[in-house]
Amino acid sequence: MLDDRHYMRTEYRPPWTMTFILLVTNVAIFLLQQILTITIGDERFLSWFALSVHGLQEWRLYQVITFQFLHGGIWHLLGNLMGLYFFGRTMEQALGQNGMLKLYLLSGTLGGLLQIALGFLFPERYGTAVLGASAGVCGLVAAFAVSRPNQPITLLLFFVLPVTFPAKVILAFEGAVTIWGLIAPSDGIAHAAHLGGMLTGIAFIVGISHASGSQWEWLQFFRRRPSGSGSIITPPRRTWRSSPRISSDEIPSAEFISRKVDPILEKISAHGIHSLTDEERQILEAARNRMARR
Repeated sequence: MLDDRHYMRTEYRPPWTMTFILLVTNVAIFLLQQILTITIGDERFLSWFALSVHGLQEWRLYQVITFQFLHGGIWHLLGNLMGLYFFGRTMEQALGQNGMLKLYLLSGTLGGLLQIALGFLFPERYGTAVLGASAGVCGLVAAFAVSRPNQPITLLLFFVLPVTFPAKVILAFEGAVTIWGLIAPSDGIAHAAHLGGMLTGIAFIVGISHASGSQWEWLQFFRRRPSGSGSIITPPRRTWRSSPRISSDEIPSAEFISRKVDPILEKISAHGIHSLTDEERQILEAARNRMARR
């Protein structure tokens, strides 16, 4: 029966989201990092797994991935986990599990490589090893802000005072802090990695927008709009008359669900709702109509 399916009674969500997997992975690797630094030494451990100019010169190419799951302390970890939790969930709903993972890892990788490039050119200013998920999280934040710039965000200033502002403000603030950190590096933070992550997140969203022809809100990034008026992804308007409408009455109920609806829900989970074709959207509409008639 159609309404016996759990995803027809409530909003369909995969049992293990990519955001949750990344959160657990970061925590687990942090605990493993603490154990290994005790057994083999912090300096030796970081020389193997943190991203550095020397490491790439030694062909330790795996460092472009491993550094993204290491952290310099509990507060470094918690800060990145908070960003991953709040922005990762939204981008996963928009892009699907695979799309969100690509955005996260690509932002981290390119951000780290930008830091290493500056470290190679200016070793005294930017030559320290890089570790942390910050570049990937910056990519998520930038992607969110560009795709939904006027979405109101509330933060607790000093963990007490709530402050609300549009998403594009947090991107502008992050960009300003990053540029200043590059001009006057004195805090040991890999600001170039953050910048690379943000630029990758912006390019990722713009690239998908152009590829899909979607009229996303980033096209009106500098316009003022009412709070909450936008959506994270606004698919282009479609003309449903271009293809024949699918009727749920054409297929028996059980067969309709197993052959038509289930694969579409799996596609949404993996690639996001923006990946659906006109026909797939019509099939979902037919499924909803069948449930409404019961």
